[in-house]
Amino acid sequence: MSDSDEEELASLRAARGGNLSSLRATRDKDPADSSYFADEPTIRSDSRANAEGDEAPGEEEMYHQGLRAHFPMSFGGMKEADPVILEDVHAKALRGKGPKHKGISIQAPASLPSRPPDAEPLDEDQGDEDDDEARYQGFLRNGNGRGLGEQEEEEEGGPYALPISHEVALQGHKKSVSALDIDAAGVRVLSGSRDYELHLYDFNGIKSDMRAFRTLQPQDGYPLLALSWSPTGESFIAVTGSPKVKVYDRDGAEQGESLQGDMYIRDMRNTKGHVSPCTYGQWHPADRFTALTSSEDGTLRTWDTWTMTQRSVIKPTLAKPGRISVTTCRYSRDGAMIAAGCMDGTLQLWDAKGQAGSKAAVGQVLPPKAQLLGRQDWRYISSGGQVAHDAHPRDTEVTSLAFSRDSYTLLSRAADDTLKVWDVRKFKTPVATVNNLPTLFSTTQCSFSPDERLILTGTSADRSGKGGGITFIDRESFEVVHKIAMPTSVTAVLWHDRLNQIFVGTGDNKTGAVHVLYNTTLSEKGVLNSANRVRRTKDPFDFQAPLVIHNPHALPMYREERTNTKRRREKDRQDPQKTQKPDPGATGGLGPGSGGRIGHTGGTLLTQYILKNHGLMRKPEDEDVRAKILRHEGTSEQFKQFTAAYNKTQPQAMYAPEEEEEEEK
Repeated sequence: MSDSDEEELASLRAARGGNLSSLRATRDKDPADSSYFADEPTIRSDSRANAEGDEAPGEEEMYHQGLRAHFPMSFGGMKEADPVILEDVHAKALRGKGPKHKGISIQAPASLPSRPPDAEPLDEDQGDEDDDEARYQGFLRNGNGRGLGEQEEEEEGGPYALPISHEVALQGHKKSVSALDIDAAGVRVLSGSRDYELHLYDFNGIKSDMRAFRTLQPQDGYPLLALSWSPTGESFIAVTGSPKVKVYDRDGAEQGESLQGDMYIRDMRNTKGHVSPCTYGQWHPADRFTALTSSEDGTLRTWDTWTMTQRSVIKPTLAKPGRISVTTCRYSRDGAMIAAGCMDGTLQLWDAKGQAGSKAAVGQVLPPKAQLLGRQDWRYISSGGQVAHDAHPRDTEVTSLAFSRDSYTLLSRAADDTLKVWDVRKFKTPVATVNNLPTLFSTTQCSFSPDERLILTGTSADRSGKGGGITFIDRESFEVVHKIAMPTSVTAVLWHDRLNQIFVGTGDNKTGAVHVLYNTTLSEKGVLNSANRVRRTKDPFDFQAPLVIHNPHALPMYREERTNTKRRREKDRQDPQKTQKPDPGATGGLGPGSGGRIGHTGGTLLTQYILKNHGLMRKPEDEDVRAKILRHEGTSEQFKQFTAAYNKTQPQAMYAPEEEEEEEK
């Protein structure tokens, strides 16, 4: 081999090695690098054209162009979704910057304390330093020089750290929200309304449109009056205006229903359930298989939620014989006491520990047979409780009760526009009374804040739509320290301790919603999880089968022609073009087992062949039927018409001789 050939081979090897190294580098490059998928401009710039001249693209550039050709440049007409910015989402939910509720602004008393009541007094120098530090922190938070002004105090919730700077609404109800509850984990929310519907919201999967993932109607035609989660959060009870109570699991599937008692039994201790509409209900705070309900039949009943049978019947103490409706009930935080409010204006307490009460026994007047089908194993409690007489005016509904964490303080909200605070250790007179709280709904609730420094309750709006809102009352001074206006009446209010968010049920006869108040700094999870979840947009390639509705009783001019399938099939059989008989082939008449076709064998079996040759096998058409009949001629004597007993008397009939009647002498 000459030197020129060796030099040429060496140059080829070098060129080949360079190309392989460039390809290997391209293959080993990180695909996550944005430059790996970057599209180079198809038109070269002047500077690049001048630098490269008319030089043809190399193998490496051609390789990259071919690689880029395999990646899609776009996805049809779909546009890339804009990134969700949480700051912008929460900015739209600001109460101060958002749309106001029909000209009603947030009201706060002029004597709002600058610090919590239990805080220690500050020295003048220390107070000045703290004020300077607070203004500096406010400057850093707001990005301007406003300092700790009124707007920041509103956004941060004031001295009580109220999470009220932002607000979102869970829409869906058509009337006022009458029942509301959140599980202990703060994941699922229950809301019931007077439109007979129950909505379930899941914060782990809810989108920014705040829609319920399930809607139920526990009792058609009955409004929801109470909803309560079990302590484990696996089930909840739904109390409607009917005498029956239903239990559902976490996903809204029905698990059981309570029994309804016999309305013709006068003594309520002998009935297996309520006989009149229920008014309220609550799950036991510690027992996962016990629930409490109250009714207009004048009793409270505890239920075994596993078997849906009652455990005890509680009858309030009455001033005179009769039947008084029990409008609300409540367990204490530890489940040791049961409180109830009655239409006669009394508040009553019972001890729920142990086996209180006596066995329910049948008196001298036996109940109907329907009540004797099962054993009366429930207990009956009619005395032994504390009674606060004239707690509220007579014939006035007690709308809500609430216990403190230590079970010593009891709140009572009534339709007389008052909220009263009671000490169960001195249950004769109230500790304090807060007046001027308009109440138009029988389900207006009250509750404590998580730290129990504040008392929350809702107020109803007047006919003009003004006055509805949330009232915050200081527990020590019993003064109204804050008010938040709402577009309609407030019936349900609940401050969740884990989420630090306030859930407010509002509405009137035309609309209803659950408003959630929160703060991006003080609150966590809950509605904050749904801020960056955008509902899926419709794709032009989505398909849904059209809904076809057939009206069998439509007028003849609007009636659609509906063809009969059977008649159309019979008509097609007569049409030679639509119905054709398949060609049987050359051996079509032979039958099954012959030529691979279905049919009779055609005498091809060995047995039939032998019988045919010996004359033992004959075809039916070759036989003479007349000859077979005539061969029985002459054998008629063997088949006589009469049996042996009548051979001598037939065919001439022989009758008994007639007897002459004897003449009477």
